[in-house]
Amino acid sequence: MTPRDIVLNIAVNMGRLGRFAQEQRPERIRQFIEDTDEYLRLLADAPIKVRFQKTYDTFLETFSRLKTTLPFNESWAEEAYTWANVLTHRAKLA
Repeated sequence: MTPRDIVLNIAVNMGRLGRFAQEQRPERIRQFIEDTDEYLRLLADAPIKVRFQKTYDTFLETFSRLKTTLPFNESWAEEAYTWANVLTHRAKLA
């Protein structure tokens, strides 16, 4: 899998996380957080282009915070949706 593919998979998961947060489905949120963590492990071993590095670093900080932030409310969902959008558009830079 290319770095671009991995980033796109993470973007899809962030969209799912936003939806599950709105639906108040914590079990599904935990599942997709774990899935996203696995993609991040793959991405950590992949060559990341310099143009994507700042986005990647900022996402890692935000995702780390989101994983430990409760409750999974509307604000949490909005942040997940925002990152889904950002990563979708910037995946080509990865």
